Amino acid sequence: MEHYEPDRLSPPLAAAIRRSLTGGRGALSRRALLRATGGGALALGGLGALSACGIPPAARKDGGAAEDRSGEEKQVAFSNWTEYMDVGDDQRTRPTLDEFTRRTGIAVKYTEDINDNVEFFGKIKPQLAAGQDPGRDLIVVTDWLAGRMIRLGWAQKLDAARLPHAYANLAQPFRSPDWDPGRAHSYPWVAIPTVIAYNEKATGGRAVTSVAQLLDDPALTGRVGLLSEMRDTVGMTLLDMGKRPENFTADDYDAAVARVQKAVDRKQIRRFTGNDYINDLSKGDIAACLAWAGDLLQLQADNPAVKYAVPEAGYITATDNLLIPNRARHKANAERLIDYYYEPAVAAKVAAYINYVCPVEGVRPELAKIDQALADNPLVVPDAAMTAKSHEFRSLTPDEETAFEEKFAKLIGA
Repeated sequence: MEHYEPDRLSPPLAAAIRRSLTGGRGALSRRALLRATGGGALALGGLGALSACGIPPAARKDGGAAEDRSGEEKQVAFSNWTEYMDVGDDQRTRPTLDEFTRRTGIAVKYTEDINDNVEFFGKIKPQLAAGQDPGRDLIVVTDWLAGRMIRLGWAQKLDAARLPHAYANLAQPFRSPDWDPGRAHSYPWVAIPTVIAYNEKATGGRAVTSVAQLLDDPALTGRVGLLSEMRDTVGMTLLDMGKRPENFTADDYDAAVARVQKAVDRKQIRRFTGNDYINDLSKGDIAACLAWAGDLLQLQADNPAVKYAVPEAGYITATDNLLIPNRARHKANAERLIDYYYEPAVAAKVAAYINYVCPVEGVRPELAKIDQALADNPLVVPDAAMTAKSHEFRSLTPDEETAFEEKFAKLIGA
C-alpha cells in the first residue's frame, strides 16, 4: 500500500487551484460536470438512446470516411470537456491552441460542449448514423464510448505517418486497450485514476487505505462514500477481492455487487456520489470515499486534512480519448493537432493547468520546468509503483452492459 501526504504546493499552482475553486477558472472541477461514464445515466437512458432510430448498439456502419478537405480548408473543429485545456492569465486566450495556429496556419474552432458522454453522443448520433458531417473534426470521449463508436464504425482510422510524436511518446500503459488494439483509432487525452480519499480529522487520525476498510470498518459506519459510476465502484471492489477488472466473469461481477450490497444493508455507505463528494469530504461529513485523483489536488490545497491512498490491491484508471468522427471534413488537420499535443513541452503546459494524469512519455522534465511539485506528484505523472497498480475495466458486450448496468442501478437506487 502506498500512502501519500499532500505536498506543499508551489505558489503558481496554489494560485491556479484557488482560482478554480473560487471561480477564476470556473467554480467546478472537470468531474463536477455530470461526467457520465457508463454509470446510472447510461443504465437509465444511454442504452435506449443508442438503439433509437433503429440503430442497434455496435452494429451499424456509416459506409466510410468523408473526403478530407484539410488542404484547402486550414481549419479544425475541436469539441472538448469544460476545464480540459490550458487558459492564459487573461482567462480568455488558450496558449497551446494559439501556438498551434501560429505554427501551422490551421485555425482551431475550440468548443467546450461536452458535459456528459451520453448527452454528447445524443447530439452527434443522428449525423453519424446518417453518414453526415457531425460538425466536429476532433472529439474527446471516455473509453467505453470511444470503444462503442469504433465498433459502430463511426471513428476514422488514424494515419500513423501524421502522428510521429504521438506514436513515439504515448506512454506504455495506454498503448493497446482492448477496445482499440494498437490505438488504431484513438489517442488518450488524459487518464483518470480512482483512489481512496479520507479526511484524517474525521477518521481521528487513522489512515484509510483499502476498499475493505470502506466496506467493513465499523468506525466508518454511515460516513463512507462510493461512486455512482459502475466501472469505478465495482472495479475497485473486484480488485479488493483479488479479481482483475481486465478479465472478470459475470459471477465475479455479481459477487462484487453482493459485497457492496451488504455494506449498503448495514448502513455503512452514506451515499453514492458523482464528485459532489468533494464538499462532504472536506467538511468531514464523509470520512472516507472513493475519489477521482484530479479532484484531490484542488481539495488538498485548501484542506490539508484531506489525504489519499493507493490501495495495495490496485486502482482503476479510465481514459478520455481523442477521436476523429467519420465524415469529419478535416482529418489531416485533426491528426496534426493530436500529434502536437504529444510533444512533451506542449503536453506539460496542459498538464500544469488541468492536473490529470498525462499519457505523454517524457513530460516529467518539461513539467518540472513549470512546476516541480506537479512533476513529482504521482497523481499527475505516475511513477513506476503507481503505474504498476493501474488496472482498466474491460470492455463489455452489449448484453453484459445492459445486465450489469441494471444490477448496479438497483444497487445504488438509481
